[in-house]
Amino acid sequence: MKWIDGGVCAPRGFAAAGVRAGIKQQGLDVALVVADRPCTAAGVFTQNAFISPAARYSREVVRCGKPVVATFGNSGCANACTGPEGEQDLQAIVNTVKQALARHRPGLVGEVLAAQTGIIGVRLFPERMAQPIDEAVAKAGPEGWQDAARAIMTTDTRPKACAVEAQIEGRAVHIGGMAKGSGMIAPNMATMHVYLTTDIAAQAAILQPLLGDVVGRSFNTISVDGDGSTSDCVLMLANGAAGAALSEANRSALAEALNAVCERLARELVADGEGATRVIEVRVTGARTDADAALGARAIAESLLVKTAVFGGDPNWGRIAAALGRSGAEVDPYRTTIRVGDVLLFESGAPTAFDRASAEAAVRCDEVVIAVDLGLGEGASRMLSCDLSYDYVRINAEYHT
Repeated sequence: MKWIDGGVCAPRGFAAAGVRAGIKQQGLDVALVVADRPCTAAGVFTQNAFISPAARYSREVVRCGKPVVATFGNSGCANACTGPEGEQDLQAIVNTVKQALARHRPGLVGEVLAAQTGIIGVRLFPERMAQPIDEAVAKAGPEGWQDAARAIMTTDTRPKACAVEAQIEGRAVHIGGMAKGSGMIAPNMATMHVYLTTDIAAQAAILQPLLGDVVGRSFNTISVDGDGSTSDCVLMLANGAAGAALSEANRSALAEALNAVCERLARELVADGEGATRVIEVRVTGARTDADAALGARAIAESLLVKTAVFGGDPNWGRIAAALGRSGAEVDPYRTTIRVGDVLLFESGAPTAFDRASAEAAVRCDEVVIAVDLGLGEGASRMLSCDLSYDYVRINAEYHT
């Protein structure tokens, strides 16, 4: 497996474009990914009860197993919590994409997945989308992946895209991806939109559970602020252009490549968290079960006190212990050890005589590792998070203004 350029256009047979519709105050805000043939689609979607029309619609397309030829995305307006009118607006936009495809790419017939992100409670009227959608379909090409990655950004400070090439069944198979997300990031999906493409052929019965497993190990193990949104989705298209087919026999090889792409994108989402200055990796081992380890890791990763201590470069292990103790995981303080980097801060129920300067240096790294061993079993889990700075409050206090 090797890293390559091209993002969502690295797999054969995919084109992309990013254009401006004026939804946001500035910058590109409409993204399109188009396949050269009907694709198998898979997806993982928000668990929020206030699910947006786009996420609900795309979830239904994936559930029904319909062939998909394109994904449409916009930033700046989530079109969520907009009532029946918002549902109608979304369907009109999807139909507009289909009509543009019929004009510019005749013979390409299939469904369109949709993803919308931005301010909740504001409609995106379809009439303002006709011209930019037509422009996006007309200009979509293999070089358009960078513009597409920029067009899905909201409070992100930089685009996020990557791709890999893997050998499967003696053929070069490619997986590309792009993602957006900076705030409202937490397990069970978050304010992230992820678009994945591959040129392997795949049946939905294999691709869907594979994607679910990989999301569980990547995007569902990150948290910026503990919030999840109404519009979250991970969408994946497989077009078969590589001449190889996904099977149970080669599932693990594709899973490794897909996981590499998703892990990199997930880490980039955390590193670009709103106002973030440091990435935090929380590792919990020695738990009675993996589920207990996950409870502990999430409690530490999402603790506001832990996150602000990391921002301040303060090795305040008491905040780590307190978060762990309230997590719901089985914990015995006299069996628990807490480390930051290589510095042991706590063991046998009491603080160690650690060197303060070394501990502060460990907390001031660009990537801070908090390692906890519960001493109770073989359970283990990991979470990625980031620090909480003054800028996080500023960005979210001024989000509408």
